[in-house]
Amino acid sequence: MITLRGRVPTKVGKAVVNTDLVVGIDENDASLMAVRWAARMARERGRGLRLVHGIDEIPVEYPHATATYEDAQLLVGERGQRLLGLAQDAAAEVAPGVAVEVVLRLEQPAEALRAESAGAAMLVLGTPGLHRVRGIVLGSVSVALAAHAECPVAFVRPHAGEDAPPADGPIVLGVDGTETGEEAITLAFEEASWRRAPLLAIHCWHEAFLAGVFEERGWKTDRQAIEAHEHELLAERLAGWQEKYPDVHVERLVVKEKPAEGLLDWADRAQLLVVGSRGRGGLAGLALGSTSQTVIAHALCPVVVVRGKRTDSTNED
Repeated sequence: MITLRGRVPTKVGKAVVNTDLVVGIDENDASLMAVRWAARMARERGRGLRLVHGIDEIPVEYPHATATYEDAQLLVGERGQRLLGLAQDAAAEVAPGVAVEVVLRLEQPAEALRAESAGAAMLVLGTPGLHRVRGIVLGSVSVALAAHAECPVAFVRPHAGEDAPPADGPIVLGVDGTETGEEAITLAFEEASWRRAPLLAIHCWHEAFLAGVFEERGWKTDRQAIEAHEHELLAERLAGWQEKYPDVHVERLVVKEKPAEGLLDWADRAQLLVVGSRGRGGLAGLALGSTSQTVIAHALCPVVVVRGKRTDSTNED
């Protein structure tokens, strides 16, 4: 049975917490990959699964079209129901015991999924293909949801043969050294514990801007002191977490490289990459940070973006 929902305003920050994994469904095969990935997770952790497809209302009638406005709207709705049916079948194939809710929302996909993400455990999206060429731009729906969903967002892409990420690889966590990354650290430790996987915490730093300014003035930098400070910063951000999760083996790595580049160097051997995003709320005027956007587009393994707590003064990563 398909649940039909209209344009229901979402009250941000007052969502009822539930344990569902929400999956965005569209016409791409990648969304079926996301369904299977989420269904396995739901089965292992005793969660429900919610499959969501958003269809925006057709804005105007086409004067020279033979079909009426109502016919066109009906056709779009039937297409959405068909896609949801295929997704439901895919979930049943890999996790037959999982409770599945199927939702068709009459609104633009990004808005529909954002509304459904309120209170959910995680939103899962399929990402078509693997972009090995840097500079590829993510789709608008992916960018909007990574920046503004009300729960962590996982991006899963299909792979073939040797391109698949290793099942026994580590959970890789990007640590930026700010308090806004606390939610990402929490999720990374939870995932490592659930998956019985080691956790590799990576902190990246680079001195390109600093070195350029200093060189212009003939100043010198103490690189050893800077690197020692970065090691201390990583240790501070991870303080206490090993005691909370004694079953998780943690390795720390400080890399002198831009964050996106440093994380992508390890993404090919990871089973999951977790990064934080310092978004504020609302859909207008806010862009996803460059680090998050780059790793989503280019990482081989699934990527989970975890938004930090919203504040009026927070900037994007």
